[in-house]
Amino acid sequence: MHTVVLTKGVPDFREGQVSFDEDGHLERGKTPTVMNPNDKHALRGALQTKVRHGGTVSVMSMGPPGYKEVLQEAMESVYADDLYLLSDREMAAADTWATAITLTTGIEKLDEMPDLLFAGFKTADGETGHTGPQTAWGLDIPMVTHVVALDVDEESETVRVKRLVEGDIEEIETVEAPMPALIVMDPEFEPSYRTAGERLTHKDLRADTQERAPDFEDDLTVWNHEALNLDPDFIGLDGSPTIVESVDPIPKPPAEREATMVDADDAEGMESVLEELQPHAAGASEAAGD
Repeated sequence: MHTVVLTKGVPDFREGQVSFDEDGHLERGKTPTVMNPNDKHALRGALQTKVRHGGTVSVMSMGPPGYKEVLQEAMESVYADDLYLLSDREMAAADTWATAITLTTGIEKLDEMPDLLFAGFKTADGETGHTGPQTAWGLDIPMVTHVVALDVDEESETVRVKRLVEGDIEEIETVEAPMPALIVMDPEFEPSYRTAGERLTHKDLRADTQERAPDFEDDLTVWNHEALNLDPDFIGLDGSPTIVESVDPIPKPPAEREATMVDADDAEGMESVLEELQPHAAGASEAAGD
């Protein structure tokens, strides 16, 4: 089994206000970047597949050279056997369509077509959820979204999944698709390791990837547009049909939270605090009694 996880770097909003240029494009070089949180669910789906069926997990991203650290984070935080970064100036400022074209070409350049591709539900910055589906379209493979559980039948070369219906956590349907296929993991997904052997395998794989993560560049391949034989007119900003009309700046969080200081020797003040907290303590006590 060979699986490929698509991931992306997003602004680390914990660092405060991000930076945009005069055309409304995010200045990623001036903004701290982390791996898109939803992509961890995709990584966990790929790792579960490897634990149960063996094989290789590759992680691929398109972005600036700084995305090397995003790929390292993917390896260290969940799992990866090898990493691929598609990167050069011609790919910059791409919308989801141009990004999908580049990713499609990168996947086609691999030694063989992966059995499964995994993508996150959406990114924390654009929130369109387009790149995964557009990549599936480019590869002409089936796609299943909002997946909360999955298993693979290697003999019939199919993947059987449970998915939420229109994001409704109360309604779940079972779908079967031929491989290769693209799986979009829902944030409700929780990996399942059903036997002691699977749990031990998971533990060993996690230990292995965390050991390799500091030297992640040994497992990293970088391809530019020339290596991918891509025409600059169809990728990056030039190949992006999306036009950004305006961008609302992300407000910087307050430096300090409001707090009321109460001295332990202030009997009246402490009594006020106890009165405020007592209802919550009572609720916890009642829950414990149940």
